[in-house]
Amino acid sequence: MAPSTSASWGTGSYLVTDYLKKKGFTKTEAVFRQETSNLGPDGRPAARSEDNGPKKYMKAFILLRDWVDKNLDIYKFELRKLLWPVFVYSYLELVSQGHNEEAKNFMAALRPEFEATHQESLNLFAIITLPQHVRENQTARAYRENKYSIPLNQSLAGNLFHFLEREADNGGATVTYILQTFCRVEVSARGPIEPYSFEAIYRRTQNIDLDEIDAHEGIPGVFTGISNKDVLDTSAPLKLGPLPMEPDLRDDVRAELEDEDKLHPPAQGVPTLVEEFDRRIKREESADVPGRTDVPLPPSRARDVVMEVQKVRENRDRFKIEGRTGGVGVGVSACMFTFHNTLGSVSCMDFSNDHQLVAVGTMDSYIRVWSLTGKPLPTANSGEKDLKVNNRKLIGHSAPVYGVSFSDSTGNLDRNILQDVDGPQPDTSTKLLLSCSADGQVRLWSLDVWACLCVYKAHDGPVFRVLWGPHGHYFATAGWDKTVRVFAQDHASAQRIMVGHDTSISAITWHPNGTYVFSASDETDKTIRMWSVTTGGCVRIFTGHTDYISSLKCAPNGKILASADIGGNIFFWDIEKGTRIKRCRGHGKGGIPSLDFSVESTVLVSGGLDGTVRIWDVELPADPSKANAITAPATATGQQPDGATTTGDSIAVGGSGDGRSITVGGAPTQPTNTTTTSTAVSSGTGGGTGKKKGKEVQITPDQISAFSTKKTPVMKVKFSRMNLVVAGGCYDPER
Repeated sequence: MAPSTSASWGTGSYLVTDYLKKKGFTKTEAVFRQETSNLGPDGRPAARSEDNGPKKYMKAFILLRDWVDKNLDIYKFELRKLLWPVFVYSYLELVSQGHNEEAKNFMAALRPEFEATHQESLNLFAIITLPQHVRENQTARAYRENKYSIPLNQSLAGNLFHFLEREADNGGATVTYILQTFCRVEVSARGPIEPYSFEAIYRRTQNIDLDEIDAHEGIPGVFTGISNKDVLDTSAPLKLGPLPMEPDLRDDVRAELEDEDKLHPPAQGVPTLVEEFDRRIKREESADVPGRTDVPLPPSRARDVVMEVQKVRENRDRFKIEGRTGGVGVGVSACMFTFHNTLGSVSCMDFSNDHQLVAVGTMDSYIRVWSLTGKPLPTANSGEKDLKVNNRKLIGHSAPVYGVSFSDSTGNLDRNILQDVDGPQPDTSTKLLLSCSADGQVRLWSLDVWACLCVYKAHDGPVFRVLWGPHGHYFATAGWDKTVRVFAQDHASAQRIMVGHDTSISAITWHPNGTYVFSASDETDKTIRMWSVTTGGCVRIFTGHTDYISSLKCAPNGKILASADIGGNIFFWDIEKGTRIKRCRGHGKGGIPSLDFSVESTVLVSGGLDGTVRIWDVELPADPSKANAITAPATATGQQPDGATTTGDSIAVGGSGDGRSITVGGAPTQPTNTTTTSTAVSSGTGGGTGKKKGKEVQITPDQISAFSTKKTPVMKVKFSRMNLVVAGGCYDPER
């Protein structure tokens, strides 16, 4: 049948051209001949010569790359978004067709093009070498089963396809095939997105990130993750209000506060403790508060009454940071503790809430706890009554310790406020410490007998993060097995297991009401998920980070989430809407391992491995265009040397040089010799630049202050209940 079909097609084509020639339709005849020249004998499109063989993918990529590089500079930034999907789908096509050697050469030759931005993905694709890998690998399947979204300027899209049609025989047809089969080009009417284009300048003046319009670029669940719009109902209400206090505990606390107000009346103009407590209770009566039965807690004890009384007192007497600061808010003081001679062994750090203790986990599998005041650590062991040491070593893990977390505590009062309770006043200092390790274990340590009380074994592989819940009793863990687990202190097995991340988890934090947990995933996932502790389900997904997410923190008001990555970016998120509020820049690369909010949720503090502690205005700047330029923190006024944990360390109050100092540990010393200044860098840093490994760093206008160390990467920052910043890090002489 084939010969007769070919013959009939050839005869038909000849008759048509002969007819057009006789009638004088010369232009129509020319067009017809041009179109039929690309058809085979059977009348179907003939295979182009460049379509044969696996080398066509390399040829096509080089054609596209050269065209992008030769284009106008204002378009290159946007056109380069085409290169990654063309590279990925070309590689997957080579592997799926069985061209293993050609695929290996393709990867080796073009890998340097994407090392800077897609290193983790390249490592993943490098192990996909067989057709069955393409069918079974989760990321490869995500690419093959979803179309890669590429947002492009309208004029650029037209120029692109005209070029590909013109160069069809030189690789353009292969690029067109990839774009039409595996991609979705989203055409928009915006101007070219390039850092110095008019569109970009306009977006900066309006405080809009350059990549906001490209939020959904890529593959769902691979780079930018799955957006709330795609899989979740963001209109579903969340219970973000504070957890109501237990009725019996509330009555006991109120009674003790009334007695305290009678014995120690406040100064004129200062609210009473009962008035401060009533304002808190009123907030708990709002409509969006969770129920006490949502997350069951054990009955309260006398210790809980004393702690709540002390928390009310601290909240009333705190250094207040009220309202919008606009980047020029009141100065915030920071106290820095520097650890020497660690030799790079410290992997994590935490301060107790009463600021009496600091704990570090090490790569040598042990934990060490210090007294910040230099006083001997208490012990309940009968054989250690005469032991006077200000640090303890906890041994039990068999691999590096990746996380430590103190239980809640408050400062002990100098008198017993519970007159009707027999025995001594309840001790409100820190009693328990949690740790997690690469050995897959979570350990609970007693700080009375300095021994391990319990070992929790649930994770498959290393456990990277552990964190006590805001009300105690519950704690969350996360690790290499891509799960978040919530434990109750008195149960050996997890009460909730949250599953949904594609890769291992790099950071976790609790919502202040204790009914939600946030987790961030690393490598190719890079999403932040919000989990309900009540149901174990995912209720929000936050996407936008392109670098490893190093830390998370939820604001005390329960409405804002902050996240930071190793690229030096800090994102603020609206929890209710599931959307990003803004991005802050100022830290150099290397990571931001710790974040914390002030009591009022108006100020954020961040500690970076670039050796700086930075204070940020949570609200958007009132007028970013009026921001003043500053120099890099390393050369700015207010640079301070490292504070150390040796005796006699002190810090100037407010960074003043008038000799007022607070002794951190040991005997007082002369302020003129040992004062660690903490003057804030001038505010309004929108036009400022810092140094990031020899490169300029743009500092956003919402930075209020910056405290720079000499050679100490900052590992932990924490706001006290009195709104003092406490920071810690390990001195690195090689910096």
